[in-house]
Amino acid sequence: MTKRRLRPDELELWQQVATSADPLHNRPKPVEPELPKKIARPKPKQKQSLSPFAMGDKAVRQTETHVFPKTTSQRVKADPLQMDNKAFTRMKRGKLAPEARIDLHGMTLDQAHPELIRFILTSQARGLRLVLVITGKGSREDPYDPMPRRRGVLKTQVPQWMRMAPVSQAILQVAEAHQRHGGAGAYYVYLKRMR
Repeated sequence: MTKRRLRPDELELWQQVATSADPLHNRPKPVEPELPKKIARPKPKQKQSLSPFAMGDKAVRQTETHVFPKTTSQRVKADPLQMDNKAFTRMKRGKLAPEARIDLHGMTLDQAHPELIRFILTSQARGLRLVLVITGKGSREDPYDPMPRRRGVLKTQVPQWMRMAPVSQAILQVAEAHQRHGGAGAYYVYLKRMR
């Protein structure tokens, strides 16, 4: 967008306002020193790469990085998009209703794994496209518990199971469910068509 120039009548009006206005502070304006037009910058020196053994304690400080493992939600969001973008957006907004659902919430890992496999494969065989897998968010962590416990074992395991055979060949996309369908405690599973 280009700025328009002021018309002569607008410029005259502005000058009248500016001359009639009183300054807020009667401080003299600081004088800015004039800088030379061209400043010669020295070229940066190339650092010589030293082996960690030659650097001693500095090597440890320079190479330390904090890599925090991704949460399950971050890993699911980072998966590449395999399905139609428009359908994926509608699914993430909760506009597509799941055609079937399974509640693994409260099951042990040994009970949940075969149930999930059976559910996914039979849903695909029935021609369903979008199913909901409810895992639950996991029990709340007790801040005073001396022994740290894993939170949401099923929530963590289910996406990993969906990447493994035999269900991986049936799944097109996995995404965290919209709040109306369970939010962080459930996953949308978009299935491939049977051939």
